[in-house]
Amino acid sequence: MDIDNKIDIIKSGTLEIISHDELKEKLQKDSPVAYIGYEPSGKFHLGHAITVKKMIDLQKAGFRIKILLADLHAYLNGKGTLEEIKEISEYMKKCFLALGLTDETEFVLGSSFQTDENYTLKVYELALSTTLTRARRSMAQITRSKKDHKVAEVIYPIMQVIDMLFLDVDLALGGMEQRKIHMLARENLPKVGHPAPVIIHTPLLHGTDGSEKMSSSIENFIAIDDSPEDIKKKIKNSYCPAGEIEGNPVIEIAKYFIYDTHDTLFIERPLKFGGNIELNYDELLEAYGNGKLHPLDLKNAVTAHLIKILEPVREYLK
Repeated sequence: MDIDNKIDIIKSGTLEIISHDELKEKLQKDSPVAYIGYEPSGKFHLGHAITVKKMIDLQKAGFRIKILLADLHAYLNGKGTLEEIKEISEYMKKCFLALGLTDETEFVLGSSFQTDENYTLKVYELALSTTLTRARRSMAQITRSKKDHKVAEVIYPIMQVIDMLFLDVDLALGGMEQRKIHMLARENLPKVGHPAPVIIHTPLLHGTDGSEKMSSSIENFIAIDDSPEDIKKKIKNSYCPAGEIEGNPVIEIAKYFIYDTHDTLFIERPLKFGGNIELNYDELLEAYGNGKLHPLDLKNAVTAHLIKILEPVREYLK
C-alpha cells in the first residue's frame, strides 16, 4: 500500500489531522507509533469504539499501536480505587481485541512507568513552564461537569504530555475533548527533547439522551457487549427528534457503525406506512430531514443492524 492510500484510510471519518504533511513524514518511518490513552472506568461503549475503529485503520496503515490504560489518570480523575481501576483495565483489553485490534497491539498500564523517577522529573520540568490557566483550560472539556476543582486536574494534562514522551509517540489520537491537551503536547514536547506528534481527532458520539458526549458515568451509553434486549431498550428510549439530524445519536450510530461498512440501510416498516425501503446515507438524511422517515422506523432499523454488528463482540467477551 502506498503512502497516499494509507493517508486516505487514516483521514476517513476524522475531524482534523495536524498536520497532513507531518503525517506523510511519519509514514515514511519504520514502524511509527500511534497512541491513544483511555481512563479505565465504567463500561466500554460506542463512543470508545469510534476511536478504536480509527486505531484499526492506523494499524492497517503500518503504525505500531500503543494503548495506554491510564490507571493513575483515572485515579486522579476520581474514577475509583486503584484496585477497581486495575480490574476494569483487564476488561478493556478484551474489548479492544473484540473490536478487531490485532494481538500485536501493545497495552501499557500507566502505573508501570508513571512512578519512575525520570518520569516524575519530566513532569516537574514541564510544570515549571506551564501556567495554571493553560493546564486548567486543557482539562475544561474533560472535567466540565465538576464544580469543586482539584489540584489533580492540573497535574493530569502535564502527565498526559509526558506519557507521549515515554511511549515514544509519533501520532496521538483522541476525541475532540482531547484537543487542548494534544495542542499542549505539540507545543511542549519539543522543550523536553521529543518531536511534536501528529494529532488526529475523531468525532464525539452524542449520548442516547442527546447530551454532548456518550459517557458511562451518566448512563447515556450503549455498551459494546450490551445484550440485544438492552440495545433495543436503549435505542427505543434514545433522543431522536423527528426531522432533526444534528446531535441525533441514532443518526450518528447509523453513520459510524452501519454506513462505514454498508452502502445502504434496510428499513422494515408496515405497508400502510410506505413499506420496506433501502437507503444510502444521503437518502437517509433527506428522508429523515423532510419527515418521510419516522423516528421509530429509524430506531428499529438501527437496532436490528447494531445487534447484528455487535454479535461477534458479545461472543468474544463471553
